[in-house]
Amino acid sequence: MSTLLEMSGVSVSFDGFRAINNLSFQIGEPELRAIIGPNGAGKTTFMDIITGKTKPDEGRILYGDKGISLLGLSESRIAREGIGRKFQKPTVFEAQSVRENLAMALKNPRGPFDVLLYRKTRAGAARIEEIAARIGLSEALTRPAGELSHGQKQWLEIGMLLAQEPRLLLVDEPAAGMTPAEREKTTEMLVDLGRDHAVIVVEHDMEFVRRLNCKVTVLNEGSVLAEGSIDHVTGDPQVIEVYLGR
Repeated sequence: MSTLLEMSGVSVSFDGFRAINNLSFQIGEPELRAIIGPNGAGKTTFMDIITGKTKPDEGRILYGDKGISLLGLSESRIAREGIGRKFQKPTVFEAQSVRENLAMALKNPRGPFDVLLYRKTRAGAARIEEIAARIGLSEALTRPAGELSHGQKQWLEIGMLLAQEPRLLLVDEPAAGMTPAEREKTTEMLVDLGRDHAVIVVEHDMEFVRRLNCKVTVLNEGSVLAEGSIDHVTGDPQVIEVYLGR
């Protein structure tokens, strides 16, 4: 497994408050990683920095085989380099079918005629079928996205990210608002994606994190407090004190 993303000495302040404080982090490819921590630990800012939404005050972020610096790159350029983000609230095109949502997201030439022509190609159609199978929506391809359950909309959005062919996926609180059956299926989906992508899952639900059965990074006050298996971090006295509160 090679390192895909490496952050070192990253700090960012907002109005004198240090949201991220000398943070160092790395993830390999493929790898599934969970990020946990109390409210205000810097989890959202961490994702904002990776995707270029927030520029750090100091530190470096290297990405990819050639170790390109993400600092100074625009959000759209970072997305084109293969970093995709799934926000907590799903944003799908409700009036369009599942198939159309996936077609619009496919990584392809972006001119208006290119998009119209590409959707009809055999390769595009095959890719849509492949993604739908992976996110468990093969049976729902013709349904309007607005008719899907909350969990299915989350899966569709993960599928739309996959259509962009990312190498690194950032997924924010995927288990929130799901039924137990949907949560179980989401766990399986993320574990599957972690076999051929780098996937960072930010999550509050410890039971969900436990079922992911992956390395866990605990953030607190903008720094890494602990890292290791779920049993290792939940047994750490500092983690218990600041986060688990037992």
